[in-house]
Amino acid sequence: MNRRESLKYLGTGLALSILPWPNSIKAIGKNGLYVAGLKKPTSVYITWAAHDELSDTIPLTEALAMKQLNEMLRLKKEGMFFDYYLMDMFWFDKNLGYREFKREGWPNGPDNWIAACLANGIKPGLWLSTNVMGWGKMRWMLPIDEWKDSSCWNDSALCMFYGGYLNSMIKTMQMWYDKGIRMFKFDFANFLATPDEFLKTHTEREIIEKNEAAWFSALKIFREKNPEIVLLAYNGYGGQLSNTSVNIKKTVDLKWLEVFESLYCGDPRPADVPCHNFWRSKDIYSDHMVFQYQRNGVPLDRIDNTAFMIGTTGTCYKRGKQAWKGMLILSGARGGWMNTYYGNLDLLTNEDARWASKVQAMFYSLQEYGRFETFGNLPGSAKPYGFVAREREGRLVTVINPSQKVCEIDIPSENYPSARLLFTDQGFRPVLSGNKIVLGPEQMALVGFGKYNADKYDLGVEADVFIPLDVVEFPIQMVNVKPGQWRGTLMPPVDKKLRFVFRLTTPNGEPLRITGGELAERASMGTIIRIEVTQQNKPIPMVIHYDKKIWSGLSWAVAETEMPFSEKAKPLNVLFYADPAQVANAHLHTTILGITI
Repeated sequence: MNRRESLKYLGTGLALSILPWPNSIKAIGKNGLYVAGLKKPTSVYITWAAHDELSDTIPLTEALAMKQLNEMLRLKKEGMFFDYYLMDMFWFDKNLGYREFKREGWPNGPDNWIAACLANGIKPGLWLSTNVMGWGKMRWMLPIDEWKDSSCWNDSALCMFYGGYLNSMIKTMQMWYDKGIRMFKFDFANFLATPDEFLKTHTEREIIEKNEAAWFSALKIFREKNPEIVLLAYNGYGGQLSNTSVNIKKTVDLKWLEVFESLYCGDPRPADVPCHNFWRSKDIYSDHMVFQYQRNGVPLDRIDNTAFMIGTTGTCYKRGKQAWKGMLILSGARGGWMNTYYGNLDLLTNEDARWASKVQAMFYSLQEYGRFETFGNLPGSAKPYGFVAREREGRLVTVINPSQKVCEIDIPSENYPSARLLFTDQGFRPVLSGNKIVLGPEQMALVGFGKYNADKYDLGVEADVFIPLDVVEFPIQMVNVKPGQWRGTLMPPVDKKLRFVFRLTTPNGEPLRITGGELAERASMGTIIRIEVTQQNKPIPMVIHYDKKIWSGLSWAVAETEMPFSEKAKPLNVLFYADPAQVANAHLHTTILGITI
């Protein structure tokens, strides 16, 4: 038995121990030493969304990377926390096995960037693919000679228990560690990868087990040799990431917590909960994924919610920094110690940085010394839920109403006599009464109890999210008149706008996401899902926010009339259209609301 074959037998006998305070899970080996787990809440800047070569054409260059480093240092001077700077996908030369930066855009290599990070107390990190080199016709990496006997599936993936790939990857990691790299983000794992010859002698389950065992043991050995390393697990390590179905399954193997500091729970995308404010639907997606991973047994502090992403590229739907304040609060309120911040730091002003540092200080202290919990319903159910961060002298409660109704919500308050509204969206003003809060549709709020019931913790309002003051539901029956088309009629209300909410599901009730195609050819969702309202054959102007190139697909559409109806008018004709090729046998769920602004 050679060293590679023996790797799968190393590390057996590890046990998981749940530590009572704080709510942290770490792996303990036979020698009693912790194998993985952060020592304190950690702040990581990651470049993706400032560049994007998958859903956009903005390359990662040294100029871009150094600009973001300078912006990070500017924000740090204003009080923001940053411990690591991680270079995301596409920093590498595709012909050289992750051993050199691409010459185009990096003619001098990474030395200046690494040195500048270390000189300013920032630890540098790199993105690496676990064992996938591409998909379809796309190849971001080509197999080097050392990998060729491990390569499979038309050079799109690499076997980890056979051939030279695994040893080569560990040597590459060691090379970068010796140059100062202290964090690796591992993406795109496919543990089914194997040369065809093994399909004749092994079941798929056996192949998965052999790949996982080889990788797990190699990482364990690497960690023991390099104790300062921090490892992040991304796509391929479990989880139901494609939608926010409430039918949660056990898909996350907790063994990965023995070698990774955190498990991510999905790139931010719209949830299958319709929202007129597109960014709030993205908040709900990340909330749902945290709930899902928690129900899979992953402690909240080990979940990387990956939700804070500002930027000008397609991966974040060219968001800029819209609704960024609520996004930042939620990223801390979810309780993960791996606090990741993606994208264009240059979008944040010095004033923004001072506000953000206040949020970080509040939640980082609670993450380290307090205890976090979830409460309420699964976010994907479109019913109220939230997060509690508690310590001995007080608590912060973040509560979300993902529905299209005004809701009175019970919030965990214990014996605190009073509470303070610290942050919410514009428009509807939440009503606090004892352990209850009333929120408008799609609204979030941060509430302080105990020591947090003080004006020094006030965080203001989310200017980019407006919640209607009142909503009234109007009945409508939409009839499927031809493939992909539904029609209905209703009388409009007086002095109210109308909000049209449509949701698509499969016959068994699962969300049905439809897409605009692949990468560069992807169409905007406004051309794939349309809402048309006419009155006496004249179109009614509508406001929509989902008309974006959405790489993850979309299962809903929401539109509002631009203006309230000033008088009792003629009936409205409503048309909902979705791409017929993608909605065969789909069920359409419709809600029409009269709203007061």
